[in-house]
Amino acid sequence: MNGTKLILTRGQATGLNRPLALTPGQDLKGYVASLLGRAVLFLITCTSVLAVLLIFFFVCREALPFLSKISLSEFLINTEWYPEADNARFGALALIAGSVYVTIAALVFSVPVGILSAVFLSDIVSFRIRAFVKPVIELLAAIPSVAYGFFAVLVLAPWMQNKFGFSTGTNALNASLILAVMALPTIVSVAEDSISALGPELREASYSLGATRFETIFRVVIPAAHSGIIAAIILGMMRAVGETMVVWMASGNAAQIPRPWWDISQSVRTITATIAGEMGETPKETPHYWALFALGVLLLILTFSLNVVSEFFLSRAKRALGKQ
Repeated sequence: MNGTKLILTRGQATGLNRPLALTPGQDLKGYVASLLGRAVLFLITCTSVLAVLLIFFFVCREALPFLSKISLSEFLINTEWYPEADNARFGALALIAGSVYVTIAALVFSVPVGILSAVFLSDIVSFRIRAFVKPVIELLAAIPSVAYGFFAVLVLAPWMQNKFGFSTGTNALNASLILAVMALPTIVSVAEDSISALGPELREASYSLGATRFETIFRVVIPAAHSGIIAAIILGMMRAVGETMVVWMASGNAAQIPRPWWDISQSVRTITATIAGEMGETPKETPHYWALFALGVLLLILTFSLNVVSEFFLSRAKRALGKQ
């Protein structure tokens, strides 16, 4: 009995219980099933692409009436955003500047911390600690943005106002700090994967030439993984650019360009916050309604461009790793 079981087990392991050749019916059945599977997967892929194209088409169609009545130069250069005034102004420059302010400031805070954290996880701590710390960092992405917004308004804003004497705690700096925390999981995860994917051979070659761990990390490993790190930074930037709730609650919502320009303690207003705050109360088929869709087109163009750039650097990183 034991011998019989052993023979059956070996036969199953080597595939001897499978037929030597398929009958015409089995061959046709497998071909039809494969064809249907490919058709279903192709349909799902086309549906996703079609949904994205329809979103682009819908937003651009709703923005066309505004662009036909207001000149593009006035829309992009004028800083006054008074869509409900008797003499309405639709200048988006202050809104664009607000988005740029909070995004750049968020990257200033998050990029050094994110890259150093990725290096710490990939090259310094043990695998056991890395397996514990990295999922905890990635859990930051699971926290709802409205929870971050409440923390920014109820905790961070009063602390900044009392500690630094700001006129208001809801300002560009407040929103930037929260956006930096929200961008960290993306930057750390993508950068750490890129650095870890280099493998031990590059590091061992550097050590064999007499380099220290510090020199190996900052002169060999990080430059070798620069494409993946740049992609991580761009993806983190996209996370900051597309955020709505935090900047709506924490930035102060003042449509202005800070003066002096480097003073991020002043309130600003972003494109996403403007769309979220005004779309629900704006009547349809009005210049204000069309102007919000024009802002949406600007946001789509910006995020689409960043996505293309990030894909370029990710593909470069994958090609570089494939050559090693």
